Amino acid sequence: MSRLTLHLVAEERWDARDPSEPYTPARYAEEGFVHCTDGEDEMLKTANRFYRDAPGSFLALTVDLDAIGSPWRFDEPGTPYPHVYGPIDPSAVREVRRFARDEDGTFTAIIRR
Repeated sequence: MSRLTLHLVAEERWDARDPSEPYTPARYAEEGFVHCTDGEDEMLKTANRFYRDAPGSFLALTVDLDAIGSPWRFDEPGTPYPHVYGPIDPSAVREVRRFARDEDGTFTAIIRR
């Protein structure tokens, strides 16, 4: 069984990584964990809350927490925001999709890449 969640990443960062190495986001060293969000609707809300004014393309990684290779937990029970305390094994990334955005930067959907 799979426990799926989503992770937002700048397309440029994702494409620049070594695909054979575990993935960590840009602010991992500073924050100590990988932010994730359960559900597409919640992910769109998160993207608009934190990245609406950020230029560039963004991706939504579908990540299997059961295959991630690092511990994870909900630091705030009852929220849709699991945190992963370590890198994400490449084999745990099940799908990579692009965010559709309006001209004003609003994230409107998660679509096929």
